[in-house]
Amino acid sequence: MTTAELAALGLGRRGVAGRARAGTLFRLYRGVYCTVHPALLTTEGRLLAAVRACGPGAALWRRSAAAHLGIRPQSGGPTEIIVPSTAGRADRPGVSSHRSASLVPADVAEVERIPTTTPRRTFADLRRILPPDHFRAALRRAEILRLDTGPQPEYAPDRSRSDLERRLFAACRSEGMPLPERNVSIGPYAVDFLWREQRLVLETDGWETHGTRTAFEEDRARDAYLTTRGFRPVRLTDRQVGDRGTLGATLRALLSAPS
Repeated sequence: MTTAELAALGLGRRGVAGRARAGTLFRLYRGVYCTVHPALLTTEGRLLAAVRACGPGAALWRRSAAAHLGIRPQSGGPTEIIVPSTAGRADRPGVSSHRSASLVPADVAEVERIPTTTPRRTFADLRRILPPDHFRAALRRAEILRLDTGPQPEYAPDRSRSDLERRLFAACRSEGMPLPERNVSIGPYAVDFLWREQRLVLETDGWETHGTRTAFEEDRARDAYLTTRGFRPVRLTDRQVGDRGTLGATLRALLSAPS
């Protein structure tokens, strides 16, 4: 419950503080409490608390929405929340919030009492971040569940991605290095390129999609997850990958470094 809901029940700030000291109320986030010990909360209870903590109009978003809708596995990363551009609060521990000017009330529905982006909005957001095979798998699951995903056009070939792969593969061949696997799932994340034996993960960052505060936080969470599982995440900019004079040498140094 939020402090506003508790106040509506006649429990003011002092009453909330007193019950928290007595162990009959437990603080989950600033302004959000529950009446059972946090260790006993269900997954749904934790998700609802995360949404409430992000303010009016907030809803589960992207991977978290997909998991709650049953079309993707639960993510090991932070709970992803979307809020209207004029609302919301700063990120909380374990919560990644995103303000959106395009979010309208019709994009949100309550699913098991938790505000969640609708299947249509969820797939529109997932299309921007999931590899095609992951996206199609989620679509198949949604069809089984009879969810209204709206029309889903086929993926158009991503020329910039094709050019990137071509440059990387050409550099590997010219240097006699092994070719990487592409769009590989590691836990909740899909990485761009993986050299499995060397435990090397290569991600490519463009300013247009990675030059925001939210992207900065998400990229660091991804890197931390990979590092704790024994991988070496490395990021190159589009410009670095496009530098033919140094790309081969860079890859050779990365692949020969101790794992």
